[in-house]
Amino acid sequence: MAKRVYLAGPFFSETQVAQVERLEKVLAAHPQIGDVFSPRKHQHEEYELFSPEWQKVTYASDVQAINDCDLIVALSDFDGADADSGTAWELGYAFAKKIPVVIVKEDEVTLNLMLAQSLTAYLHTVEDVADYDFEKMPKIPYDGAVV
Repeated sequence: MAKRVYLAGPFFSETQVAQVERLEKVLAAHPQIGDVFSPRKHQHEEYELFSPEWQKVTYASDVQAINDCDLIVALSDFDGADADSGTAWELGYAFAKKIPVVIVKEDEVTLNLMLAQSLTAYLHTVEDVADYDFEKMPKIPYDGAVV
């Protein structure tokens, strides 16, 4: 059965958007993946960006998408920091809901130990996602330094 994925990660700069777009393509081509919810593509343009109405509907739709997913694939790269705060919140929420998390980290920045200890699998590149078995969800521990 095709897995429903929530794609977590920052998309605030050109570099981040390019990385999210690469991951969206890899997930779309993966035979075990069905629906992918990428918040980047669900910005509720009917509301003014960052307005109170936009905040409410965006938060509610993102939380609902996490509730409806089978797993989260997350990009933890964030401009020299260990993770984007929104992404970290999404991963903590997923952990509390017992939703598996696959983290992709291409930079050399250390990962926060809370993310490192709570993930199901750690992958070094977006392209590694193409070979991951989303049916068996093998555990792959984070192998780097933590903060």
